[in-house]
Amino acid sequence: MRALVVVESVFGNTRRIADEVARGLADGLGETGQVRVADVSEAGQPVDRVDLLVVGGPTHAFAMTRMSTRRSAAEQSGAQPAEIGLREWLATTAKAQAGARAAAFDTRMDRPRLPGSAAAGAARRLRRLGYDLVARPETFRVIGTQGPLRDGELDRARAWGFDVARAATSASTV
Repeated sequence: MRALVVVESVFGNTRRIADEVARGLADGLGETGQVRVADVSEAGQPVDRVDLLVVGGPTHAFAMTRMSTRRSAAEQSGAQPAEIGLREWLATTAKAQAGARAAAFDTRMDRPRLPGSAAAGAARRLRRLGYDLVARPETFRVIGTQGPLRDGELDRARAWGFDVARAATSASTV
């Protein structure tokens, strides 16, 4: 099974989660699995040669990032804002091939606990594109706007990736 993890990360925390999710996927898929992690700006199209698509990004203003929220985050970090985020990438993603599976995750601040989720929005878009979701959207917590990740989140991300791989190979959907 070929898996692709597409990630958008502003401060690096979501990328760290994506890398651990990929490790869990690789463990769950075993020797016959192929797992690749790609930054959303480099993921490109098509994804028709992928059996399992996992997408992840930060939650900004209760949802997936927009150019305005990426610009604001870039000002905080002193970096250049990314032109494309998960929202834009999903808007240009082609319909899924029959039997393609997917899952979504996000990162959010631990305190205060605010509503909204980039993962939930991404999961809805994946479902509309025809993907079979094999896991409920998952949130990983950061402490403060720029992080760091809450203790234990990297281990939890790897375990979640393993569970996603197992669900994908058993063809169970949520």
